[in-house]
Amino acid sequence: MSRRKGVSVRQRRVSTELRAWRVRRTLSCKEVATALGWSESKVSRMETGERGLYVDDVAAVLGYLRVPAEIRHDLLELVRNGDERNWHEIGGAPISKLLRDLIRFESEATAIHNFEPLLVPGLVQTAEYTRTLMRRAGLTLPDKDIESMVALRMSRQRVLDRADPPRLNLIIEEMALRRTMGDPAMLAGQLQHLLAASARRHIAIKVLPFDAEAAIAMQGQLIMIECPHQPTLCFEESRSTTAFLEDEVFINQARLAWKRLSASARSEDDSRQLIAEFASRLRGAR
Repeated sequence: MSRRKGVSVRQRRVSTELRAWRVRRTLSCKEVATALGWSESKVSRMETGERGLYVDDVAAVLGYLRVPAEIRHDLLELVRNGDERNWHEIGGAPISKLLRDLIRFESEATAIHNFEPLLVPGLVQTAEYTRTLMRRAGLTLPDKDIESMVALRMSRQRVLDRADPPRLNLIIEEMALRRTMGDPAMLAGQLQHLLAASARRHIAIKVLPFDAEAAIAMQGQLIMIECPHQPTLCFEESRSTTAFLEDEVFINQARLAWKRLSASARSEDDSRQLIAEFASRLRGAR
């Protein structure tokens, strides 16, 4: 599948922020355009990412919207570096800026492909699973911060309930469905939630079995996001880094990896049966 170059993920972040700040100031595109002496379509294209961004134009909008100086500086820096492809973030807060961007891009997606070798994917986690995961992850966070992270993950899932949800394709390594994290009842509830999700027309769930070729599963997490009129993105997350990858070479590698994973995974029907068996065993062990 061919892919047009489009604008970079950095500029897409700025476009999203321009719209968010305009809405925050309760202004229309027409009002901003009139104030700056522009056409309404120019403001609209800047917000939708349908055109490249220029430092002077973005500075004018940010100034008119009274965006705080620190945020204005960061956004203009993104525009200046807008031609650079791929975007990495090292360290930072538990809820990184790139994670918030992931949520934004998921909300714009027509299709999301997600392979998880260790955990249930975030878009289909229950609140209790997420809460248990946060507490077992060794993060020294107060309960209120954990609950904020749980709430963020649950809000991320709203994209699946909209009138035109993205097609969600999930592949989960079998071990992730057995990992109780010390709470079998919690996992049983999570597995029941997976079964309910798999019954929805726009969600496909497959399980990668233990005996799959090791090299396939060892490639690690894969999240690939397809959006209309924009390049496909890959999101990667590790213990201390997050990144968006958008170069054609990375996207082609991700598509090939997904093809191999999908071919090695159980069918959707067999996967549902396996998940149901795991859930039944957990309920019987109580």
